[in-house]
Amino acid sequence: MAGPVERMREDLVRQLDAAKRPGKLGAQAYLGSPVPVLGVPVPDLRKIVSGFKKTHKDVDAKTLNPLAASLWDGATFEEKAVAINLLDACLKILDEDSWTLLNRWAGEATGWGLCDWLGMGLIAKIVYRQPRRFQEILGWTKSTNPWRRRIAVYALRNFVFAGELDKPFRLLERLLYDPEVWVQRAVGTWLRECWKKDPRRTEAFLRKHVRGLPKVVITVATERAPAVFRAELRRGREPEAR
Repeated sequence: MAGPVERMREDLVRQLDAAKRPGKLGAQAYLGSPVPVLGVPVPDLRKIVSGFKKTHKDVDAKTLNPLAASLWDGATFEEKAVAINLLDACLKILDEDSWTLLNRWAGEATGWGLCDWLGMGLIAKIVYRQPRRFQEILGWTKSTNPWRRRIAVYALRNFVFAGELDKPFRLLERLLYDPEVWVQRAVGTWLRECWKKDPRRTEAFLRKHVRGLPKVVITVATERAPAVFRAELRRGREPEAR
C-alpha cells in the first residue's frame, strides 16, 4: 500500500500528465534536456505547485524532502521542475537536508533549461539569504562538471539584481576563462546584468581581465554596452603582435 509521500507524488504526476501539450514536445531539444519533456506550460506547472501548497498547508521538511527527491528521480523534465518549485514554494520550512538535496541535484542536472531553473530560482534565493552558502558555490567553480559551474553562476541572480556586486565579481573572476561554452555564456549573461547595475565597475573589471577572454563572454557581456567598448575588448583579448 502506498504511503503518503508516494500518494502525493502520484497525484502530482497525474496532474502533469493531464496538463501536457503535445504541440510543445519540441521543447526537449530547445531546453537541451536529456530526459523527455511533456510540454506542460510554465503557468500550469506553477498552478499545480500552488494547488499542492494550498492542499498541504501543514507539510513539513520531513515530508517535503523525500517527495521532492522522488519527483527529481522521475522520468520527465517537468517532474524535476516540480521538485524544484515545491521546495521553492516552501522555502521557509527547508532544512539542512533540503540543501543536501539541492547540492546533489546541482551535480546531476544537465541541459541549460534545468540548470538555470535550479540555479537562478531556489539556489539563488538560499545563497542570498544564507551567507555560508556563498562559500559553497565558490567551491562549485572548481567542479569538473560544467553544469554545476553554470549553476554556480546563475546562483548569483539575487546579488546582481540587488546591485550587490562584490560577491558576483568574486565568483565570475574564477570562471572568466572557462573552456566550456555553456559556462562562458552564463558568465557573459551575468556580466551583462552587472553592467546594467554598474557600467563603470563592470567595464573596469572586463578591461582588467581582457587578455585571453573568450569571445563568447565578450559578445554576451557587451550586448547592451557601446559598440566601441565591445570592439576595444575584442582587440585587447589578443596578445599584441611583435
